[in-house]
Amino acid sequence: MIKKIVLAYSGGLDTSVAIQWLRETYGAEIIAFCADLGQGEDLDAVREKALRTGASKVYIEDLREEFVSDYIFPMLRMNAVYEGAYLLGTSIARPLIAKKQIEIAEREGADAVAHGATGKGNDQVRFELTYYALKPGIKIVAPWREWPFKSRQSLIEYSEAHGIPVTATREKPYSTDRNLLHISYEGGILEDPWAEPPGDMYTMMVSPEKAPDAPVYVEISYREGNPVAFNGASLTPAALLETLNSVAGGNGIGRTDIVENRYVGMKSRGVYETPGGTVLHAAHRAIESITLDRETHHLRDSLIAKYAELVYYGYWFSPEREALQVMADTIQRDVTGEVKLKLYKGNCLVVGRKSEKSLYHPELATFEEEEIYDQKDAEGFIRLNALRLRVRTLMKDPDA
Repeated sequence: MIKKIVLAYSGGLDTSVAIQWLRETYGAEIIAFCADLGQGEDLDAVREKALRTGASKVYIEDLREEFVSDYIFPMLRMNAVYEGAYLLGTSIARPLIAKKQIEIAEREGADAVAHGATGKGNDQVRFELTYYALKPGIKIVAPWREWPFKSRQSLIEYSEAHGIPVTATREKPYSTDRNLLHISYEGGILEDPWAEPPGDMYTMMVSPEKAPDAPVYVEISYREGNPVAFNGASLTPAALLETLNSVAGGNGIGRTDIVENRYVGMKSRGVYETPGGTVLHAAHRAIESITLDRETHHLRDSLIAKYAELVYYGYWFSPEREALQVMADTIQRDVTGEVKLKLYKGNCLVVGRKSEKSLYHPELATFEEEEIYDQKDAEGFIRLNALRLRVRTLMKDPDA
């Protein structure tokens, strides 16, 4: 019998309804946990709302620095991008939330943990894989897989009937999730992949059309694969990302509109704003271009899709993700230097990079006269690499 449940609580529609529904259905004590990941909300109001809705206790923890340094930065060191476009802003937040939830459950002696993820989405997998990885015997309650509600509209009606204040409306029924890395929009009016999202939906960035007419130049300093300074000023990981969000967002950078393949098997349309993350991804690629050995670089790049898939699917606390991370972090030891970028009306352009550990040598790359590289050596190099191609053709036509 479940007597005490720790609920991952955001104060949004799903989890606001979940407190009331869990109490009615299980007769259990509900402890709400809200992680401060930089979502920009009044968390005191979130606390009051949870208590007013029926939670017996509310935990709110400031996890911003841990989120950026221990989750976002490791992912950026791998240059992880899912299906060539998604920078994994929602995916990377779930293992941290679930980890803290398990810690609170152990502290409170709770029987179970719960989340507000739908039975059609990826988040249910991400939360629950983490729960089981960290506490194999934990009981899990997933309201969306149990309750009678079939849509967010029915949740809105339930909340109205029970006097639960929510931000979702019939006019704007899409779901949002925000943290320091991004904000996502899914569902509702966005489910038609042909329909352009409404212009007033966006919150972290201006439209490129309304961005400043003059470009903005920024410099990002890296040490062992991590960004450590913005325009020469050393900043904590969270402060650096927050600063970049403001600057990049103000220049219309970071908007993505994609149809992605969910882990559960269906396709889903997602719209994302990732201003600071977009800049950091481009900058990291740039500093790697002059500090990484070619074959090491190519080997790591061949594993990006797999790493991104593991994060997207929810396998952060898996041996394979951890093994890939060790490899990625070993490679990053010489990824140190500065990158200069030009931000202009939605475009993030790398315009300079330098490093004391640079493998780029102008005297080798130049088209002018130099003494190091003997161009005649290229003839033998090409003939040896062409040998298999020549043999293949000669086997078909000995007179070729």
